[in-house]
Amino acid sequence: MFVGGVVGAGESYDDAALREAEEELGVTGLPRPEYLFKFLYDDGAGRTWWSAVYEVRWEGPVAPQVEEVAWHGFLTEAEVEVRLGEWEWVPDGFAAYSRLRARRTG
Repeated sequence: MFVGGVVGAGESYDDAALREAEEELGVTGLPRPEYLFKFLYDDGAGRTWWSAVYEVRWEGPVAPQVEEVAWHGFLTEAEVEVRLGEWEWVPDGFAAYSRLRARRTG
């Protein structure tokens, strides 16, 4: 659902968002991702971390990093909604999507 990663020491969220998107999608020259929001994720087992959600659009081809991306495809939001109950999602990615969807519909 998302590309993601960890902010490096001394790196800004903005720089990390661009770096991770280019690395995981296998592209260069992405426009700078637009910051949308930040939230504190709680995994329910006593571990929390800050997550920042960005958006970027790319019209060119992608070559996802095989070491980090098990499958990729481009789905409409309606198709994602159908898959939410069918596929297994990374928990913090699911939480980010839920917050994004609430912001767009609320």
